[in-house]
Amino acid sequence: MNHIAMYIGYNSAWFLMIVIAIVSFIVQWRFKSKFNQYAEMPLLSGLSGQEVAERMLRDNGIYDVEVISVEGELTDHYNPENKTVNLSPDVYNGRSVASAAVAAHECGHAVQHAKAYSWLSLRSAIVPVINVASTLTQWTLFIGVLLLFFIHSPYVLAIGVAALALVTTFSFITLPVEFDASRRALAWLNNNYTVMQTREEHEQAKDALWWAAMTYVVAALSALATLLYYASLLFNRRD
Repeated sequence: MNHIAMYIGYNSAWFLMIVIAIVSFIVQWRFKSKFNQYAEMPLLSGLSGQEVAERMLRDNGIYDVEVISVEGELTDHYNPENKTVNLSPDVYNGRSVASAAVAAHECGHAVQHAKAYSWLSLRSAIVPVINVASTLTQWTLFIGVLLLFFIHSPYVLAIGVAALALVTTFSFITLPVEFDASRRALAWLNNNYTVMQTREEHEQAKDALWWAAMTYVVAALSALATLLYYASLLFNRRD
């Protein structure tokens, strides 16, 4: 019975990982497709991503955050350590619906920081631990599986599974942070017709941010599926 349970557990985990990988590919493709589509739609206001970001920060009473341009594609992020909204060149200089949506989303994180949003505070607090855990998973999982099967020692794999559990938890903590940042961005855009002047522009921004949020959802599910796979190896083999 134990062998049957192991077989079912392994195959179920593999099937789940394959399904999530396919879904992740579709979501990533859809997000990039949407972003490229809305990047071709100029804002009637003519504002750049930089100008949108600076205006949103100012409207929220935030004057100690700098908006800067960083190299790369889709490298946009907010850095709470040095209080910078980092926008990729296409977003920073772009004057499209996509640029405005992304810029406002990243400023949503700055607003979270200014208001001490609990989920962002929690995520920021555990980043050092997650960095260590991510490093551990790179070698403990592979070596742990080898040791488990060849000398029946579960300890290294157990460390890897514990580290992976922390990384997976971090992925799920990220979800409310990202969804809330988009909510704040869309609320601000909806109330500022000097930025987005039509309902159509707002709906396009909402659509772009929704698909961006879905990439975080599938990333969290992928991390969970990976965790379940290695956990099944560890606990079924020990049985």
